[in-house]
Amino acid sequence: MTYRDRLMPWAVARLLPNNLQWVIIGRYRTKSDAEGNLNWWRRNVPDTQFEVVWDLPNSTDREG
Repeated sequence: MTYRDRLMPWAVARLLPNNLQWVIIGRYRTKSDAEGNLNWWRRNVPDTQFEVVWDLPNSTDREG
């Protein structure tokens, strides 16, 4: 995870068609920004499942 990603811990995730995996489609600095974008995605792509998630970096992702 890059330094920029660590500054943006809130993310909007999309459930993939196999219903077993998620993909991050956007990262945000605040939860309210993420929720605002979540609402946009839900309005414009109604047949897909989206969620706001807190995406913490793993210890293996740390640089240095």
